[in-house]
Amino acid sequence: MRAIVTGGAGFIGSHLVDSLLKKNISVIVIDNLSTGNLNNIEHFKNNIEFVNADIGESGSWQSKFKNIDWVFHLAALADIVPSIKNPDAYFQSNVIGTFNVLQASLASKVKKLIYSASSSCYGIPDKYPTPEDSKINPQYPYALTKRLGEELVMHWSQVYKLPAISLRFFNVYGPRSRTSGTYGAVLGVFLAQKLAGKPLTIVGSGEQTRDFTYVTDITSAIISAAESPISHDIFNVGSGSTISINSLAKLLSDNTVHIPKRPGEPDNTYADIKRITSELNWTPKVNINSGIKLVLENIDYWKDAPVWTPESISDATRDWFKYLS
Repeated sequence: MRAIVTGGAGFIGSHLVDSLLKKNISVIVIDNLSTGNLNNIEHFKNNIEFVNADIGESGSWQSKFKNIDWVFHLAALADIVPSIKNPDAYFQSNVIGTFNVLQASLASKVKKLIYSASSSCYGIPDKYPTPEDSKINPQYPYALTKRLGEELVMHWSQVYKLPAISLRFFNVYGPRSRTSGTYGAVLGVFLAQKLAGKPLTIVGSGEQTRDFTYVTDITSAIISAAESPISHDIFNVGSGSTISINSLAKLLSDNTVHIPKRPGEPDNTYADIKRITSELNWTPKVNINSGIKLVLENIDYWKDAPVWTPESISDATRDWFKYLS
């Protein structure tokens, strides 16, 4: 078996490559390192082919799809604030990039394409747990571009019969999560603050809940989707439970401070995973307590991450409040 992982030097992508190599699958990683990190692939660099390329631009990287069985498309720009400030870059990477991957996959007649979608497509859901047929209501350009990429994948699957599945991830966490860039994922922010001896910045009341899904559960879902005969379908991938931000903070530190609630964010995220459990025979294995323990065992990973304060968060999220209020 031969596989391509776009974004394979990133957080989820590098963990996926670990899993694929354990299955003796030959892997090509395509990544332009805009958000990925060579340190994430250092331990397996001699066992893969690495291609430094931008999928947002057509190029010789597309020839690598010849004789490939599985394509795992994880490459994307993330974060809310940069997508508001620079929507064209997000469209180029997340929409045009997906189009280019689809064209290369179709031309090479790959056996399966798995797209990494985002639960942000639901916006502020009306129902919890949130099923796949919930209203699509993206609140910011990142969410929109990931949704447009998903629509492309489903359309190519329908029209051109390209075998494909889209997986909507909920609040992924674990070692190697990105530490660079603008203010982002809550757990990474908390870990850097904990290491620096600073208070954890809790948004709003902290009673909002999140469906935190450990990264190895995500990768096992991705491989289950690839192995399945199912095509042209969309599945949520979540942990099967939720935890409040206050409770998460208590697992890490007693030193906390509250900052203003942000517009466009749901009070809860909670994946309905009945369909993926029944149809792909996948279940999450890592609960939040076990996952946090694993993260704390690797906390030094966050030692060089930016340490956010209420003041720096306010500066970084000014456009968030400006455009999403």
